[in-house]
Amino acid sequence: MRVYYSLYGHLLNKARLYRGFKKVWKAKGAAGIDMQSLSDFASNLSDNLDQLLLELKTKQYRPQPVRRVEIPKDDGGIRLLGVPTVRDRVVQQTLNDILTPIFEAQFHPSSFGYRPQRSCHDAINKATMFIRRYGLQHVVDMDLSKCFDKLDHEFILTSIRKRVTDGSVLELLRQFLKSGVMVNGQWHATEIGSPQGGVISPLIANIYLDAFDQEMRRRGHRIVRYADDILIFCRSRSGAENALRQATKILEKDLKLTVNPHKSHIAHSDEGVKFLGVEIGSRYTRIQSKKLQGFKAKLKRLTRRNGGKPLGQVISELNPVLRGFSQYFRIANASRELKKIAAWLRRRLRSIQLKLWKKSSRLHRWLKQRGYKPPFSYIQMSSWRSAASPLASYAMPNQWFNDLGLVNLEQVRTGYVFSSYAEWKCA
Repeated sequence: MRVYYSLYGHLLNKARLYRGFKKVWKAKGAAGIDMQSLSDFASNLSDNLDQLLLELKTKQYRPQPVRRVEIPKDDGGIRLLGVPTVRDRVVQQTLNDILTPIFEAQFHPSSFGYRPQRSCHDAINKATMFIRRYGLQHVVDMDLSKCFDKLDHEFILTSIRKRVTDGSVLELLRQFLKSGVMVNGQWHATEIGSPQGGVISPLIANIYLDAFDQEMRRRGHRIVRYADDILIFCRSRSGAENALRQATKILEKDLKLTVNPHKSHIAHSDEGVKFLGVEIGSRYTRIQSKKLQGFKAKLKRLTRRNGGKPLGQVISELNPVLRGFSQYFRIANASRELKKIAAWLRRRLRSIQLKLWKKSSRLHRWLKQRGYKPPFSYIQMSSWRSAASPLASYAMPNQWFNDLGLVNLEQVRTGYVFSSYAEWKCA
Protein backbone atom coordinates (compact mmCIF):
# COMPACT_ATOMS: atom_id res chain seq x y z
CA MET A 1 0.00 0.00 0.00
CA ARG A 2 1.54 3.27 -1.14
CA VAL A 3 2.06 6.03 1.45
CA TYR A 4 2.16 9.71 0.42
CA TYR A 5 4.70 11.86 2.25
CA SER A 6 4.47 15.22 0.48
CA LEU A 7 1.10 16.53 -0.74
CA TYR A 8 0.78 20.04 0.70
CA GLY A 9 2.76 21.50 -2.19
CA HIS A 10 0.03 20.36 -4.61
CA LEU A 11 -2.39 22.60 -2.72
CA LEU A 12 -0.20 25.65 -3.33
CA ASN A 13 -1.33 26.11 -6.89
CA LYS A 14 -3.67 28.86 -8.05
CA ALA A 15 -4.94 26.80 -10.98
CA ARG A 16 -5.94 24.01 -8.57
CA LEU A 17 -7.70 26.52 -6.31
CA TYR A 18 -9.52 27.89 -9.34
CA ARG A 19 -10.70 24.39 -10.32
CA GLY A 20 -11.85 23.92 -6.73
CA PHE A 21 -13.79 27.18 -6.90
CA LYS A 22 -15.52 26.11 -10.14
CA LYS A 23 -16.82 22.96 -8.43
CA VAL A 24 -17.97 24.97 -5.42
CA TRP A 25 -19.72 27.41 -7.78
CA LYS A 26 -21.44 24.57 -9.60
CA ALA A 27 -22.64 23.07 -6.31
CA LYS A 28 -24.08 26.47 -5.29
CA GLY A 29 -24.81 26.75 -1.57
CA ALA A 30 -25.44 29.46 1.00
CA ALA A 31 -23.02 31.88 2.62
CA GLY A 32 -21.09 31.01 5.78
CA ILE A 33 -20.76 33.06 8.95
CA ASP A 34 -19.07 35.93 7.07
CA MET A 35 -22.20 36.20 4.87
CA GLN A 36 -20.03 36.32 1.74
CA SER A 37 -21.97 34.74 -1.12
CA LEU A 38 -20.50 32.86 -4.06
CA SER A 39 -21.21 35.86 -6.27
CA ASP A 40 -19.39 38.16 -3.86
CA PHE A 41 -16.35 35.86 -3.85
CA ALA A 42 -16.45 35.53 -7.65
CA SER A 43 -16.64 39.30 -8.17
CA ASN A 44 -13.02 39.57 -7.02
CA LEU A 45 -11.99 36.00 -7.75
CA SER A 46 -8.34 36.45 -8.70
CA ASP A 47 -7.48 38.53 -5.64
CA ASN A 48 -9.40 36.18 -3.33
CA LEU A 49 -7.53 33.15 -4.69
CA ASP A 50 -4.22 35.01 -4.39
CA GLN A 51 -5.01 35.77 -0.75
CA LEU A 52 -5.88 32.13 -0.06
CA LEU A 53 -2.68 31.00 -1.78
CA LEU A 54 -0.58 33.41 0.30
CA GLU A 55 -2.18 32.26 3.57
CA LEU A 56 -1.64 28.60 2.66
CA LYS A 57 1.99 29.19 1.69
CA THR A 58 2.79 31.08 4.89
CA LYS A 59 0.74 28.62 7.03
CA GLN A 60 -1.41 31.53 8.21
CA TYR A 61 -4.64 30.10 6.78
CA ARG A 62 -7.24 29.34 9.48
CA PRO A 63 -10.68 27.97 8.62
CA GLN A 64 -13.60 29.86 10.14
CA PRO A 65 -16.37 28.21 12.19
CA VAL A 66 -19.27 26.78 10.22
CA ARG A 67 -22.75 28.29 10.34
CA ARG A 68 -25.33 26.03 11.96
CA VAL A 69 -28.42 25.28 9.85
CA GLU A 70 -31.27 23.03 10.99
CA ILE A 71 -33.13 21.02 8.35
CA PRO A 72 -36.35 19.20 9.31
CA LYS A 73 -36.32 15.45 8.56
CA ASP A 74 -39.20 13.35 7.24
CA ASP A 75 -39.51 11.52 10.56
CA GLY A 76 -39.97 14.76 12.49
CA GLY A 77 -36.37 15.08 13.68
CA ILE A 78 -33.81 17.72 12.78
CA ARG A 79 -30.71 17.32 10.65
CA LEU A 80 -27.87 19.60 11.73
CA LEU A 81 -25.88 21.07 8.84
CA GLY A 82 -22.72 23.12 9.06
CA VAL A 83 -22.19 25.64 6.26
CA PRO A 84 -18.54 26.71 5.80
CA THR A 85 -17.56 30.03 4.29
CA VAL A 86 -16.94 30.15 0.54
CA ARG A 87 -13.17 30.51 0.97
CA ASP A 88 -13.11 27.45 3.26
CA ARG A 89 -15.20 25.48 0.77
CA VAL A 90 -12.69 26.31 -1.97
CA VAL A 91 -9.77 25.02 0.11
CA GLN A 92 -11.75 21.93 1.17
CA GLN A 93 -12.71 21.17 -2.42
CA THR A 94 -9.12 21.52 -3.62
CA LEU A 95 -7.85 19.27 -0.83
CA ASN A 96 -10.67 16.82 -1.53
CA ASP A 97 -9.59 16.61 -5.20
CA ILE A 98 -6.04 15.76 -4.09
CA LEU A 99 -7.03 13.13 -1.50
CA THR A 100 -9.89 11.38 -3.32
CA PRO A 101 -7.75 9.48 -5.88
CA ILE A 102 -5.48 8.27 -3.07
CA PHE A 103 -8.28 6.68 -1.05
CA GLU A 104 -10.60 5.64 -3.89
CA ALA A 105 -8.42 2.65 -4.77
CA GLN A 106 -8.73 1.16 -1.27
CA PHE A 107 -12.47 1.60 -0.68
CA HIS A 108 -14.76 -1.41 -0.49
CA PRO A 109 -16.43 -2.15 -3.87
CA SER A 110 -19.86 -2.15 -2.18
CA SER A 111 -19.51 1.41 -0.88
CA PHE A 112 -21.40 3.81 -3.16
CA GLY A 113 -22.09 7.08 -1.35
CA TYR A 114 -20.30 10.27 -2.44
CA ARG A 115 -17.89 8.46 -4.74
CA PRO A 116 -17.02 9.37 -8.34
CA GLN A 117 -18.73 7.38 -11.08
CA ARG A 118 -21.08 5.74 -8.55
CA SER A 119 -24.73 6.44 -7.84
CA CYS A 120 -27.79 5.41 -5.86
CA HIS A 121 -28.83 3.32 -8.85
CA ASP A 122 -25.61 1.33 -8.63
CA ALA A 123 -26.22 0.67 -4.94
CA ILE A 124 -29.83 -0.41 -5.57
CA ASN A 125 -28.77 -2.65 -8.47
CA LYS A 126 -26.16 -4.39 -6.35
CA ALA A 127 -28.56 -4.90 -3.46
CA THR A 128 -31.07 -6.35 -5.94
CA MET A 129 -28.43 -8.72 -7.30
CA PHE A 130 -27.55 -10.03 -3.85
CA ILE A 131 -31.23 -10.72 -3.12
CA ARG A 132 -32.38 -12.21 -6.43
CA ARG A 133 -29.30 -13.76 -7.97
CA TYR A 134 -27.39 -14.82 -4.88
CA GLY A 135 -30.49 -15.72 -2.86
CA LEU A 136 -29.46 -13.63 0.17
CA GLN A 137 -33.01 -12.74 1.15
CA HIS A 138 -32.54 -12.05 4.86
CA VAL A 139 -31.30 -8.47 5.06
CA VAL A 140 -29.99 -6.51 8.03
CA ASP A 141 -31.04 -2.87 7.62
CA MET A 142 -28.88 -0.71 9.91
CA ASP A 143 -29.50 2.88 10.90
CA LEU A 144 -26.80 5.04 12.47
CA SER A 145 -27.83 7.91 14.74
CA LYS A 146 -26.27 11.22 13.62
CA CYS A 147 -23.29 9.53 12.00
CA PHE A 148 -21.54 12.70 10.78
CA ASP A 149 -21.87 14.31 14.21
CA LYS A 150 -20.19 11.41 16.05
CA LEU A 151 -17.07 10.72 14.01
CA ASP A 152 -14.06 10.50 16.31
CA HIS A 153 -11.39 13.04 15.30
CA GLU A 154 -8.40 10.95 16.33
CA PHE A 155 -9.74 7.91 14.50
CA ILE A 156 -10.23 10.06 11.38
CA LEU A 157 -6.65 11.34 11.48
CA THR A 158 -5.25 7.89 12.28
CA SER A 159 -7.10 6.40 9.30
CA ILE A 160 -5.84 9.14 6.97
CA ARG A 161 -2.30 8.85 8.33
CA LYS A 162 -2.12 5.27 7.06
CA ARG A 163 -1.99 6.66 3.51
CA VAL A 164 -0.95 10.30 3.98
CA THR A 165 1.85 11.24 6.38
CA ASP A 166 2.26 14.86 5.27
CA GLY A 167 2.09 16.79 8.55
CA SER A 168 0.86 20.00 6.89
CA VAL A 169 -2.10 18.20 5.28
CA LEU A 170 -2.97 16.43 8.53
CA GLU A 171 -2.79 19.71 10.43
CA LEU A 172 -5.08 21.38 7.88
CA LEU A 173 -7.60 18.55 8.26
CA ARG A 174 -7.37 18.88 12.05
CA GLN A 175 -8.14 22.59 11.73
CA PHE A 176 -11.23 21.88 9.64
CA LEU A 177 -12.44 19.36 12.25
CA LYS A 178 -11.75 21.69 15.18
CA SER A 179 -12.94 24.95 13.61
CA GLY A 180 -16.13 24.95 15.68
CA VAL A 181 -19.68 26.04 14.92
CA MET A 182 -21.56 29.32 15.37
CA VAL A 183 -25.02 28.96 16.93
CA ASN A 184 -27.01 32.17 17.51
CA GLY A 185 -23.82 34.20 17.46
CA GLN A 186 -22.04 31.97 19.99
CA TRP A 187 -18.98 29.85 19.14
CA HIS A 188 -19.13 26.19 20.16
CA ALA A 189 -16.17 23.83 20.03
CA THR A 190 -16.41 20.68 17.90
CA GLU A 191 -14.67 17.87 19.79
CA ILE A 192 -16.25 15.15 17.66
CA GLY A 193 -17.90 14.97 14.25
CA SER A 194 -17.39 16.42 10.81
CA PRO A 195 -19.99 19.00 9.78
CA GLN A 196 -22.58 17.62 7.40
CA GLY A 197 -22.49 20.27 4.70
CA GLY A 198 -18.72 20.58 4.53
CA VAL A 199 -17.22 19.76 1.14
CA ILE A 200 -14.67 17.32 2.51
CA SER A 201 -16.99 15.67 5.07
CA PRO A 202 -18.30 12.94 2.71
CA LEU A 203 -14.73 11.78 1.95
CA ILE A 204 -13.90 11.83 5.66
CA ALA A 205 -17.00 9.74 6.43
CA ASN A 206 -16.10 7.21 3.72
CA ILE A 207 -12.55 6.90 5.05
CA TYR A 208 -13.95 6.44 8.55
CA LEU A 209 -16.59 3.84 7.63
CA ASP A 210 -14.26 1.94 5.31
CA ALA A 211 -12.84 0.31 8.44
CA PHE A 212 -16.31 -1.20 9.00
CA ASP A 213 -16.64 -2.23 5.34
CA GLN A 214 -13.29 -4.01 5.29
CA GLU A 215 -13.89 -5.79 8.60
CA MET A 216 -17.25 -7.09 7.37
CA ARG A 217 -15.55 -8.20 4.16
CA ARG A 218 -12.87 -10.00 6.18
CA ARG A 219 -15.60 -11.87 8.04
CA GLY A 220 -17.25 -12.90 4.77
CA HIS A 221 -20.37 -10.72 4.90
CA ARG A 222 -21.98 -9.25 1.79
CA ILE A 223 -22.84 -5.60 2.30
CA VAL A 224 -24.04 -2.55 0.40
CA ARG A 225 -23.42 0.85 1.96
CA TYR A 226 -24.48 4.28 0.75
CA ALA A 227 -23.03 6.83 3.20
CA ASP A 228 -24.54 5.78 6.55
CA ASP A 229 -27.28 3.57 5.02
CA ILE A 230 -26.07 -0.01 5.52
CA LEU A 231 -27.52 -3.31 4.29
CA ILE A 232 -26.04 -6.73 5.15
CA PHE A 233 -27.23 -9.73 3.10
CA CYS A 234 -27.55 -13.19 4.62
CA ARG A 235 -28.91 -16.59 3.64
CA SER A 236 -30.78 -17.29 6.88
CA ARG A 237 -32.47 -15.51 9.77
CA SER A 238 -29.90 -16.80 12.25
CA GLY A 239 -27.09 -15.61 9.98
CA ALA A 240 -28.69 -12.16 9.83
CA GLU A 241 -29.01 -12.01 13.62
CA ASN A 242 -25.34 -12.93 13.95
CA ALA A 243 -24.36 -10.31 11.35
CA LEU A 244 -26.37 -7.66 13.21
CA ARG A 245 -24.55 -8.46 16.46
CA GLN A 246 -21.13 -8.37 14.79
CA ALA A 247 -21.84 -5.15 12.89
CA THR A 248 -23.20 -3.42 15.99
CA LYS A 249 -20.08 -4.37 17.94
CA ILE A 250 -17.75 -3.02 15.21
CA LEU A 251 -19.67 0.22 14.80
CA GLU A 252 -20.21 1.00 18.48
CA LYS A 253 -17.07 -0.40 20.12
CA ASP A 254 -14.42 0.13 17.46
CA LEU A 255 -15.79 3.17 15.60
CA LYS A 256 -17.57 4.82 18.56
CA LEU A 257 -20.78 5.35 16.57
CA THR A 258 -24.36 4.76 17.72
CA VAL A 259 -26.64 2.20 16.10
CA ASN A 260 -30.31 3.16 16.38
CA PRO A 261 -31.97 0.04 17.86
CA HIS A 262 -35.46 1.25 17.00
CA LYS A 263 -34.75 1.61 13.27
CA SER A 264 -32.19 -1.17 12.77
CA HIS A 265 -33.91 -4.45 11.98
CA ILE A 266 -33.89 -7.64 9.93
CA ALA A 267 -36.13 -7.72 6.88
CA HIS A 268 -36.99 -10.41 4.36
CA SER A 269 -37.13 -9.60 0.67
CA ASP A 270 -40.59 -11.18 0.40
CA GLU A 271 -41.83 -8.28 2.52
CA GLY A 272 -39.62 -5.68 0.81
CA VAL A 273 -36.32 -4.13 1.88
CA LYS A 274 -36.44 -0.34 2.10
CA PHE A 275 -33.33 1.33 0.70
CA LEU A 276 -32.69 4.74 -0.87
CA GLY A 277 -36.35 5.49 -1.51
CA VAL A 278 -37.36 2.13 -2.98
CA GLU A 279 -38.52 -1.24 -1.66
CA ILE A 280 -36.53 -4.14 -3.06
CA GLY A 281 -38.54 -7.36 -3.11
CA SER A 282 -37.79 -10.92 -4.17
CA ARG A 283 -39.49 -10.27 -7.52
CA TYR A 284 -40.05 -6.53 -7.74
CA THR A 285 -38.69 -3.11 -6.90
CA ARG A 286 -41.21 -0.42 -6.12
CA ILE A 287 -41.24 3.16 -4.91
CA GLN A 288 -41.71 3.61 -1.17
CA SER A 289 -45.22 4.83 -0.39
CA LYS A 290 -43.96 7.84 1.57
CA LYS A 291 -41.94 8.96 -1.46
CA LEU A 292 -45.05 8.73 -3.66
CA GLN A 293 -47.08 10.67 -1.12
CA GLY A 294 -44.42 13.36 -0.83
CA PHE A 295 -44.18 13.63 -4.62
CA LYS A 296 -47.94 14.02 -5.01
CA ALA A 297 -48.01 16.62 -2.23
CA LYS A 298 -45.34 18.63 -4.06
CA LEU A 299 -47.26 18.42 -7.34
CA LYS A 300 -50.39 19.51 -5.54
CA ARG A 301 -48.63 22.63 -4.22
CA LEU A 302 -47.45 23.47 -7.74
CA THR A 303 -50.93 23.06 -9.29
CA ARG A 304 -53.16 25.11 -7.04
CA ARG A 305 -56.20 26.37 -8.92
CA ASN A 306 -56.09 29.74 -7.21
CA GLY A 307 -52.52 30.43 -8.28
CA GLY A 308 -53.60 32.57 -11.22
CA LYS A 309 -50.59 31.52 -13.34
CA PRO A 310 -50.88 30.71 -17.05
CA LEU A 311 -50.86 26.99 -17.77
CA GLY A 312 -47.57 27.25 -19.66
CA GLN A 313 -45.85 28.71 -16.59
CA VAL A 314 -47.29 25.99 -14.34
CA ILE A 315 -45.97 23.32 -16.71
CA SER A 316 -42.50 24.91 -16.83
CA GLU A 317 -42.39 24.79 -13.00
CA LEU A 318 -43.64 21.19 -12.95
CA ASN A 319 -41.23 19.75 -15.51
CA PRO A 320 -37.99 19.82 -13.45
CA VAL A 321 -39.82 18.09 -10.59
CA LEU A 322 -41.38 15.47 -12.88
CA ARG A 323 -38.10 14.87 -14.69
CA GLY A 324 -36.06 14.52 -11.51
CA PHE A 325 -38.50 12.13 -9.82
CA SER A 326 -39.02 9.95 -12.88
CA GLN A 327 -35.31 9.73 -13.75
CA TYR A 328 -34.46 8.60 -10.23
CA PHE A 329 -37.34 6.17 -9.70
CA ARG A 330 -37.29 4.66 -13.18
CA ILE A 331 -35.14 1.98 -11.54
CA ALA A 332 -38.32 0.69 -9.86
CA ASN A 333 -41.15 -1.33 -11.42
CA ALA A 334 -43.32 1.76 -11.24
CA SER A 335 -45.13 2.12 -14.58
CA ARG A 336 -48.56 1.63 -12.98
CA GLU A 337 -47.95 4.27 -10.28
CA LEU A 338 -46.53 6.75 -12.78
CA LYS A 339 -49.52 6.31 -15.10
CA LYS A 340 -51.90 6.99 -12.22
CA ILE A 341 -50.00 10.12 -11.24
CA ALA A 342 -49.86 11.30 -14.87
CA ALA A 343 -53.65 10.97 -15.24
CA TRP A 344 -54.27 12.70 -11.90
CA LEU A 345 -51.88 15.52 -12.81
CA ARG A 346 -53.54 16.12 -16.18
CA ARG A 347 -56.88 16.40 -14.41
CA ARG A 348 -55.42 19.04 -12.08
CA LEU A 349 -54.06 20.96 -15.07
CA ARG A 350 -57.45 20.77 -16.81
CA SER A 351 -58.99 22.16 -13.64
CA ILE A 352 -56.54 25.08 -13.69
CA GLN A 353 -57.30 25.89 -17.33
CA LEU A 354 -61.06 25.71 -16.81
CA LYS A 355 -60.82 28.19 -13.96
CA LEU A 356 -58.64 30.48 -16.10
CA TRP A 357 -61.28 30.41 -18.86
CA LYS A 358 -63.89 31.36 -16.20
CA LYS A 359 -66.92 31.00 -18.49
CA SER A 360 -68.30 27.96 -20.29
CA SER A 361 -68.63 30.06 -23.45
CA ARG A 362 -64.82 30.21 -23.74
CA LEU A 363 -64.61 26.43 -23.36
CA HIS A 364 -67.29 26.03 -26.05
CA ARG A 365 -65.42 28.38 -28.39
CA TRP A 366 -62.26 26.31 -27.87
CA LEU A 367 -64.16 23.10 -28.65
CA LYS A 368 -65.47 24.60 -31.88
CA GLN A 369 -61.92 25.54 -32.88
CA ARG A 370 -60.91 21.91 -32.35
CA GLY A 371 -63.66 20.74 -34.71
CA TYR A 372 -66.39 19.71 -32.29
CA LYS A 373 -69.97 20.72 -33.13
CA PRO A 374 -72.46 22.19 -30.64
CA PRO A 375 -74.66 22.02 -28.72
CA PHE A 376 -72.44 21.73 -25.62
CA SER A 377 -73.63 21.46 -22.05
CA TYR A 378 -72.69 24.13 -19.55
CA ILE A 379 -70.39 23.05 -16.71
CA GLN A 380 -69.18 24.76 -13.55
CA MET A 381 -65.72 26.00 -14.54
CA SER A 382 -64.31 26.20 -11.00
CA SER A 383 -65.40 22.69 -9.99
CA TRP A 384 -62.88 19.87 -9.51
CA ARG A 385 -65.54 17.48 -10.75
CA SER A 386 -65.78 19.32 -14.06
CA ALA A 387 -62.10 18.63 -14.78
CA ALA A 388 -63.04 14.96 -15.29
CA SER A 389 -65.95 15.72 -17.62
CA PRO A 390 -65.88 14.59 -21.29
CA LEU A 391 -65.94 18.20 -22.45
CA ALA A 392 -62.71 18.96 -20.55
CA SER A 393 -61.05 15.88 -22.05
CA TYR A 394 -62.20 16.78 -25.58
CA ALA A 395 -60.93 20.33 -25.17
CA MET A 396 -57.64 19.26 -23.55
CA PRO A 397 -56.73 15.75 -24.70
CA ASN A 398 -53.61 14.00 -23.45
CA GLN A 399 -51.72 14.85 -26.64
CA TRP A 400 -52.41 18.53 -26.05
CA PHE A 401 -50.36 18.39 -22.85
CA ASN A 402 -47.58 16.62 -24.73
CA ASP A 403 -47.61 19.42 -27.29
CA LEU A 404 -47.35 21.99 -24.48
CA GLY A 405 -44.16 20.24 -23.36
CA LEU A 406 -45.40 18.56 -20.18
CA VAL A 407 -43.12 15.70 -19.15
CA ASN A 408 -45.20 12.57 -19.70
CA LEU A 409 -44.67 10.09 -16.87
CA GLU A 410 -46.45 7.41 -18.91
CA GLN A 411 -43.56 7.38 -21.38
CA VAL A 412 -40.89 6.77 -18.74
CA ARG A 413 -39.24 3.40 -19.19
CA THR A 414 -39.13 1.73 -15.78
CA GLY A 415 -37.55 -1.35 -14.23
CA TYR A 416 -33.77 -1.36 -14.64
CA VAL A 417 -31.96 -4.61 -15.26
CA PHE A 418 -28.62 -5.21 -13.52
CA SER A 419 -26.06 -2.71 -14.68
CA SER A 420 -22.77 -3.98 -16.06
CA TYR A 421 -21.12 -2.03 -13.23
CA ALA A 422 -22.93 -4.05 -10.60
CA GLU A 423 -22.11 -7.28 -12.43
CA TRP A 424 -18.35 -6.95 -12.26
CA LYS A 425 -18.23 -5.21 -8.89
CA CYS A 426 -19.96 -8.03 -7.05
CA ALA A 427 -17.24 -8.73 -4.45
